[in-house]
Amino acid sequence: MAAQLAPEYRHIRDWVFDLDNCLYPASTGLFALIDERMGAYIQRLLDCDPAEARRVQKDHFHTHGTTLAGLMRTHEVDPHHFLEDVHDIPLDRVQPDERLATALERLPGRRFVFTNGDAPYARRVLEAIGVHDRFHDLHDIHASSYRPKPDPHGYELLCERFGIDPTHALLVDDMAQNLKPAKALGMTTVWVDNGSERGNHAADDSFIDHRITDVGEWLDSIFEEQS
Repeated sequence: MAAQLAPEYRHIRDWVFDLDNCLYPASTGLFALIDERMGAYIQRLLDCDPAEARRVQKDHFHTHGTTLAGLMRTHEVDPHHFLEDVHDIPLDRVQPDERLATALERLPGRRFVFTNGDAPYARRVLEAIGVHDRFHDLHDIHASSYRPKPDPHGYELLCERFGIDPTHALLVDDMAQNLKPAKALGMTTVWVDNGSERGNHAADDSFIDHRITDVGEWLDSIFEEQS
């Protein structure tokens, strides 16, 4: 028995995946560890108490898309120093996912990671999951000129860098708002509705083509057995 993609996915040549809370379960809680380090970084930067650091951190996140973008704009923070510091977390919570690794390998075409994090951290996480060799390349916040998803600029740079035709590409992300610019470019969009969504997204979900709860489970389901 051979397997082929379900009809709605057969036009896809490039598969693009978000990293955090997407390729591993949101329950893993990595972002909580990063969140703590961001708060500590801001306390040192501004010489303030934890409550004020928290306020500044979340204000930047909601205003600028990421805490880093806000700190760069208002305090000229070095992005390399910031990202190296806040991503210095243990990854013992991340478990290898053989099902995901196998499912990714079956996909025809190229596979990319598109993250608001940086490449060194992303590679560490991919290695911990056991899928680092399943991706052709990754596009991080440096490659997006520090304009995080959902800023359309990063999506345009991604497509230009790798020669991606958006009409033959698919984006998987756990943040619904990050799918809107992808859909505007012509990409097929997949929302991982796993409870990790932070903040409110538009009631209009017309930019979401598919809604799933687990990436590995979804990848297993998009193949049809053929006799």
